[in-house]
Amino acid sequence: MNSYYLNKLEYNKILEILSNFCTTFIGKRLCLELLPSNDKNKVKQMLQETSEATSILYKAGSAPIYDITDITIYLKLLESDGVLTAKALLDLANILKNANELKKYFSQNFIDQSNYVILVNYFNMLYTNEDLYNNVFKSILDENTVSDDASSTLKTIRKNQRKLEQNIKSSLNNILHSSTYSKYLQENVVTIRNDRYVLPVKEEYRAQIKGFVHDISSTGSTVFIEPLSIFELNNELNNLKIEEKIEIEKILKNLSQSFTPYTQNLKLDQETIGLLDFVFAKAKYSKTIYGITPIINENKQINLKNARHPLIDIKQVVPINIEIGSKYSSLIITGPNTGGKTVTLKTVGLITVMACSGLNIPADDGSEIFVFDNVFADIGDDQSISNSLSTFSSHMVNIVDIINTSTSNSLILVDELGSGTDPIEGANLAISILQYFHDIGSLVICTTHYQELKNFCLLTDGFENASCEFDVENMKPTYKLLVGIPGKSNAFAISKRLGLKQEILDKASSLMKSDDISIEELMKSIYDNKIEIEKEKENIQKNANQIEMLRKSLEKENTDGKRHEQEL
Repeated sequence: MNSYYLNKLEYNKILEILSNFCTTFIGKRLCLELLPSNDKNKVKQMLQETSEATSILYKAGSAPIYDITDITIYLKLLESDGVLTAKALLDLANILKNANELKKYFSQNFIDQSNYVILVNYFNMLYTNEDLYNNVFKSILDENTVSDDASSTLKTIRKNQRKLEQNIKSSLNNILHSSTYSKYLQENVVTIRNDRYVLPVKEEYRAQIKGFVHDISSTGSTVFIEPLSIFELNNELNNLKIEEKIEIEKILKNLSQSFTPYTQNLKLDQETIGLLDFVFAKAKYSKTIYGITPIINENKQINLKNARHPLIDIKQVVPINIEIGSKYSSLIITGPNTGGKTVTLKTVGLITVMACSGLNIPADDGSEIFVFDNVFADIGDDQSISNSLSTFSSHMVNIVDIINTSTSNSLILVDELGSGTDPIEGANLAISILQYFHDIGSLVICTTHYQELKNFCLLTDGFENASCEFDVENMKPTYKLLVGIPGKSNAFAISKRLGLKQEILDKASSLMKSDDISIEELMKSIYDNKIEIEKEKENIQKNANQIEMLRKSLEKENTDGKRHEQEL
């Protein structure tokens, strides 16, 4: 699907949020590269993958996935018989350890693996080797330190080093605390220069202490002298350090060679951990939006129950119920500005592309979508000064592209179709475009202010009016979608509430055609009746719920009475 139209729906923002649930660089990349599919079977598989991960997440908590380093360069080095650094070896060991912990996570007794036909394959792909990574952790303490226990030779070398260093320090301490030499020292400390233990001597007394000068301070007032008495000891210490370095290189080489036979296993582990990170990120995101796995239908229908825009705060968003594709294929939404028409378009479009990307959607169980070959969205204003495009022209560029590329299996979302030009021409053009989309079989949701489109929908099969409710008394939109009822612009009522003089309103009313007035009055009557019916339905539902509770209570009392009668 075209990224231009996906961005119109703010799909990219969903991916950003999704990637924040990832720990690994691979998981984040998979999130940011996720695109909707128009392959029905692939969509079903991706949704099942998310559903399985969500199920495990609720049962077993978060999967133990940690940040992993890209080991590609390490594996190439191993394949060419190279020697890895301590850090590289720790990175490889951490991947094996993470794979092992993921295996244990999925093998818990309360997880029935037969219920997870997709994820079981992912977890089975993980290679584990506890001996291999434990050997690394035993041998390497951190990226800069190889453990004494890495080999008996290293342990002996370091033991001798410590003993020798103690002898050197003891000899130097005798000089530091000597009444003869202490007055020659700049500071009463032992320091190191060029990997050799030295004493800081005042420059004027440098001849008083026999030895080798290794350094001079920046001011020239201090010289760092290695006394002759410890010269041989320092030489022995340096020899041990060379032996230590050689032994460490040998240990790192042996550890590196132990990984060489498993380069392909390590590569697959890295990819699989990243994949699982991505899959569980989808599950975590689903949890935050109270998502459900939608039904994929074969009938080119959208049926959303209490669908919520995923980018609007759940405490503020107003759910919508919308069904299109069965009784009608084109839905025309009218009503005042800021009433929620555009939000409705974006909600339907965004939820559809989310589902086609294998993401759960913020709606109630039983919601259905169809896997479209494309979702087109002409929403917002692409007016460009540099390209000399007016509002009308910018919209028409998009519409032309949609017309040229849409098919019978496309979902088309258009905001304010035909606006930005002469109202009569714009309305007739909008009707003609909508008729074209209907004729080729596309599903269309469109917003408009044009009265002509409302009338067209009332008289044409396959088209349905809808509106977003507006509370004129409180001058606030309710954002509730009312399907079957064309919206009123409420221009006169809103203007009156805002204080416009009555004589101006009367004059405006007199200029309206009688047919338009009759239709507006008819729509007002229908609209008011719809509101009353909705209220009555709510009351009936409340009463029905109370009756059901009373029935269950009576049944319980009757059961308790019969039990008591039997006991008597």
